[in-house]
Amino acid sequence: MSYDDIQTASVIRYPYLWAREAHRGETEGRKERPVAVGVRVPRADCDLLLLFPITTKEPGPARFASEIPLIEKRRAGLDPDLRLWIILDEYNTDIVGQSFYLEPEPPIGRFSKAFFLPLVRAFIARRKSLSGVNRTR
Repeated sequence: MSYDDIQTASVIRYPYLWAREAHRGETEGRKERPVAVGVRVPRADCDLLLLFPITTKEPGPARFASEIPLIEKRRAGLDPDLRLWIILDEYNTDIVGQSFYLEPEPPIGRFSKAFFLPLVRAFIARRKSLSGVNRTR
């Protein structure tokens, strides 16, 4: 197995740590969930991942999130019968090959560029006001 397939727009399983949990002092994600790889940033020593959580809980109107369409759920290997949202106003960062949480397993699927790239662009435009949890420590 290899980490090479974990790229931008891939969907993987990951023990995501919500920002509200991190603010309360928690250090571990409570359960493994699907997350979207927002960006894989190549670096000389090791690559950095930015991960967005996927949830069945409908986000409130103040959240920056997008409901995942049926065709995208299928592409991403997600349950097509569930309503799912990708949350974009918070994220985890982690390092490929040095993480306690990433496994060198193939992604469960991948979002299309047509769906995912506009979301990443909107995230970049708002990034300074969003909450990140660094899982690299």
